Amino acid sequence: MAKFSQLKRMGLVLNKLNDRQGSRYVPAEDLLRHIENFGYGSEYGEGEPCSLRTLQRDFKTIDQLFGITIKHCAGRGYYIAERDHEANADSYEALLINFEMLSSIDQDSTLQQYVLPEHRRPALHTDFGLMLEALRRGRVLEFRYTLVRHGNRVVEKRLQPYFLKESQQRWYLIGFEADDKGKRMEAAASPAAGLKSFAVDRISGLAMDASQRFKRDERIDRETLFQDCFGIWNDPTMPVEEIILRYDTLDAAFLKTFPLHTSQEILEETDTSVTLRVRLRVTNDFVMELLKRSRSVEVLQPRSLRRRLHEVYAEALNRNAGNAGDAGNPPAATDRPKKAAPKDGGH
Repeated sequence: MAKFSQLKRMGLVLNKLNDRQGSRYVPAEDLLRHIENFGYGSEYGEGEPCSLRTLQRDFKTIDQLFGITIKHCAGRGYYIAERDHEANADSYEALLINFEMLSSIDQDSTLQQYVLPEHRRPALHTDFGLMLEALRRGRVLEFRYTLVRHGNRVVEKRLQPYFLKESQQRWYLIGFEADDKGKRMEAAASPAAGLKSFAVDRISGLAMDASQRFKRDERIDRETLFQDCFGIWNDPTMPVEEIILRYDTLDAAFLKTFPLHTSQEILEETDTSVTLRVRLRVTNDFVMELLKRSRSVEVLQPRSLRRRLHEVYAEALNRNAGNAGDAGNPPAATDRPKKAAPKDGGH
């Protein structure tokens, strides 16, 4: 089974083989040096020198898990000889490289001298390698899942895994819940109907049922799965709405370079404000994103979203009411307003 450090090392290998600077081949010594520079040497001790034998085992694992064949040409070096397009090798290669990039800068990395990583990270205790293997081979996964919105109740799940998605610094496992025989539990009104998302940081006790294989529904268009939503929530029963927002020029400057959504377009721009439009489903994730720029955001449309933000602000003002001199003496718990239940949400 691919370990955490081995996944990072395989990502480094693919990164190097794809960055050939005009040459198809990468000599073994260049690959070994590249891996050692990042401190992911041996299988059993990070920081130890990487051997050619370890590298060759990685090549075999990459072929088995991702359908990417790496070969050697005498006198020239290693190269990517073949990608299994039927097994979506390109997609898994991109995922593995992205995983390596997101996770390579840690306390053991030599990059720590030059790069200041984000200190706020989700705690991950799950075997990513096992998830990737189940995705690649079409195997059912079993795990325990913590329902935060339901008093941290823990439930048992069986899943046909389809995708891993990163959203707002968290990873999510997406798939169809399965019965004891590995079959989809819900009848599909459409290919993607019934897809559910599970936060990886709330998964524990992960295991793969190697005896049960499912056939992946290739009709699912992954490019459109989340195109009408912000973040990870995508409830097809919710309407896609036209949302018009106004920001001051300072906040708008940031939104121009990092749009709220792919549908974002500027309707009007003045010396003091920018009015823009997006088209998506109004989920709790999107409302939380709007609240990040509360200092200037004004909802012009729809009125339901404007009222929703107004209610949040009113509750926040009530919670934080009091004179500045009372800041060190917060009101008693019995004096605080009850927290409103979320209007939508998943697991």
